[in-house]
Amino acid sequence: MIRNAMTIDVEDYFQVSAFAPHISKELWPTLPCRVEKNVDRILSLLDQSGVKATFFTLGWIAERYPEMVKRIVSEGHELASHGYSHQRASEQTASEFYADVSQSKALLEQISGQVVLGYRAPSFSIGSNNLWALDVLLNAGYKYSSSIYPIKHDHYGMPHAPRFAFYPNGKDGLLELPITTLRIMQRNFPAGGGGYFRLFPYQMSRWLLKQVNQNDQQSAIFYFHPWELDPNQPKQKNIGFKTRFRHYVNLDRTENRLKALTKDFLWDRMDKIFLSNK
Repeated sequence: MIRNAMTIDVEDYFQVSAFAPHISKELWPTLPCRVEKNVDRILSLLDQSGVKATFFTLGWIAERYPEMVKRIVSEGHELASHGYSHQRASEQTASEFYADVSQSKALLEQISGQVVLGYRAPSFSIGSNNLWALDVLLNAGYKYSSSIYPIKHDHYGMPHAPRFAFYPNGKDGLLELPITTLRIMQRNFPAGGGGYFRLFPYQMSRWLLKQVNQNDQQSAIFYFHPWELDPNQPKQKNIGFKTRFRHYVNLDRTENRLKALTKDFLWDRMDKIFLSNK
């Protein structure tokens, strides 16, 4: 069986990019955090399934929950960076981006005692207009990125990017590991988790991943967030219907679907799959 990469973007419910116009960063410290409890649930689920994963962890979260970060590492998972303040890479200058990713990397390494190799941009915000960000990541000491999503989406995406591991700036540059898609009728169809995993019937998500493993003979990269297992999280008011639907649809089904996913496929950490022979 082909090993697939299980990844978690460690952020809390109030930090999602879609809520940014409604919840300022200044309010974050005043809101009830639920990430620690939800990560505990994820770690227990992974332990029961014998799955090792990569946790792309927000620096802001790690700073407040260092014991949670230490537990992630102590249980054999890879710790990677999701930046510090969950600001989209596309909304930062090169110097601002360097400061953010460097601060996050140093903080995570200080807490965990482990070298951080990987980075994922908030909202997959690296694309054709800011590929310079990959050179910044390389200069900051990262070995790989999982920040380009080769789909067409209203908030992100680089639909013409390669679907599988590639070097955007040449072999001496950073390795990019895109979220998994399946090519259907000359279009890349999302197959790697997130809101699509909650929206689609589980059988469809399983079929999509199986096609990638069997037909493309490639490892899939799957992702989700801790808040996606938390139907009891505080509900945000004054948000549009599309945002509300995308965020809250089928939260009560995610955990059972993840349990099925861990049984139906073989999973491992990003670094073990993609860097072990590099």
